[in-house]
Amino acid sequence: MRILLLTHAFNSLTQRLEAELQERGHEISIEFDIADSVAEEAVALFKPQLIVAPYLRRAIPESIWSRHVCLIVHPGIIGDRGPSALDWAIQDGEAEWGVTVLQAEAEMDAGPIWASAVFPLRGAKKSSIYRNEFTQAATSAVLQAVERFAAGDFLPTPLAECSDARGRLRPLMRQADRTIDWQRDDTTTILRRINAADGFPGVADSLFGEPCQIFDAWPEAVLRGAPEARSGDLLARREGALLRRTRDGALWIGHAKRAGDLKLPATLAFAAVSASLPDAPLNDWWRVKGETWQDIAYEESGGAGFLHFEFYNGAMATAQCERLREALAWAKQRPIRVLVLMGGTDFWSNGIHLNVIEAAESPADESWNNINAMNDLSRELIETGEQITVAALAGNAGAGGCFLARATDLVWAREGVILNPHYKNMGNLYGSEYWTYLLPRRMGEIGVGDKSLEIMRNRQPLTAQRAAATEFTDACLAGDAQAFRIDVARRAAEIAAAPDLAARLVAKRERRAQDEAAKPLAAYRDEELAHMRRNFYGFDPSYHVARHHFVRKSPASWTPRHLARHRDLGWQG
Repeated sequence: MRILLLTHAFNSLTQRLEAELQERGHEISIEFDIADSVAEEAVALFKPQLIVAPYLRRAIPESIWSRHVCLIVHPGIIGDRGPSALDWAIQDGEAEWGVTVLQAEAEMDAGPIWASAVFPLRGAKKSSIYRNEFTQAATSAVLQAVERFAAGDFLPTPLAECSDARGRLRPLMRQADRTIDWQRDDTTTILRRINAADGFPGVADSLFGEPCQIFDAWPEAVLRGAPEARSGDLLARREGALLRRTRDGALWIGHAKRAGDLKLPATLAFAAVSASLPDAPLNDWWRVKGETWQDIAYEESGGAGFLHFEFYNGAMATAQCERLREALAWAKQRPIRVLVLMGGTDFWSNGIHLNVIEAAESPADESWNNINAMNDLSRELIETGEQITVAALAGNAGAGGCFLARATDLVWAREGVILNPHYKNMGNLYGSEYWTYLLPRRMGEIGVGDKSLEIMRNRQPLTAQRAAATEFTDACLAGDAQAFRIDVARRAAEIAAAPDLAARLVAKRERRAQDEAAKPLAAYRDEELAHMRRNFYGFDPSYHVARHHFVRKSPASWTPRHLARHRDLGWQG
């Protein structure tokens, strides 16, 4: 069928649905919901048989829903209505939540039901729930609804007739509903409130006596020092996070946003005053601690080492790249034969840290420092000769993060993961991380009609299945997070115990030596950075403009042409 995705932005769910529907043979085009007239024009041009709205912030106009079947993806159980469904569920501590695919009508979220799904609601950030459990459930529900629509004989159930409707109408959650009382609220309550606001809009609070919004909280199991501290007091700092006393414990605050500023690591958002707090480093950082803030950790099992890096939104600033490279170099000295880079729960890596770059005194200089730190990390991986290296992608990856993963010998992605292995969407960035070496080595020389060129020019997301089929990755593993971890550990142990491992490592070192003799890694890096220097310091400001609008969350004024196929010149409806 011809299906139009009408959405506020090309977010993770929209990307997943576009890819899944295309793989099932549907013709997909996307339009950003900018104004009624723009949406009406898109419908007139594309002439869709079905409209799916995975992510909207306002109602579809009657001029569209009265003439076309429009399926709304609502992040709530059947009967739930209102714009803050997931926020209320997390803050109220619901044990189970869901997604409902309903037909747009005059009354918001009250149309007949086409499909639904439920999932256990983990105690986690809203953004994490959305990217994982919700996106998986929403994808299943939408695919079911599309099949039912295509069959032509399915009658959606009116909400009033749904026997399992247990949701209710709830209002937009405002900051007054999210308020934290540091003297009265316990740690669990505060954590739920911050989790329910994570991503957007954050919780309005204050740090060091200055109003701000706070995000990214982690519980602290062992309260360190300051026994005389009162609830709400700031106790310590660790890398980018601040430790704050609660009535019955403490929480790490990972990110903060001052009025008119960007969301940044909390110690960077309050750089001058946070420096006065005592540092609380994890001296034995390689041990997985559990309930504390720890962005890099290491563990060993079955002859393999597992390096975890839980970087918020997958962004890797200069200092994070440098610390991860140091951890990688340390892990390579351990008595292991397989080294698995696990990344984080929601993201493996999205490359350079655009918010930190935007906040820098010289964004061009910080961009240069950041890409060189990413390159140093990539080279550390490429030059690993004593272990088989694996990138295990439990979460999404984009831009330089995809090529950092490709710097390993094997890339395994969890089913449901989305990869965006291209740079051009960020102001036509050329890209680095040795991609001009890694991609042709994997997929053939770059040239017209070659897979390498298609990957870089396409600017479309890849599902884990599609990435494996195109040979950008090596395998698509089980979609359940726990099953994925078990499968990764099993596969890593099998490689470590394989009788041909020594020969495999010899062959790996020989190929690296041959590649170096043919063209040194330094030459690839110099060529890539010559292009990147023009992006950062050249006359064309496209990268700086695109980065500014991206980090400031500027409203879209048009839909990119590679998404809106119906707006191509010569499009035939």
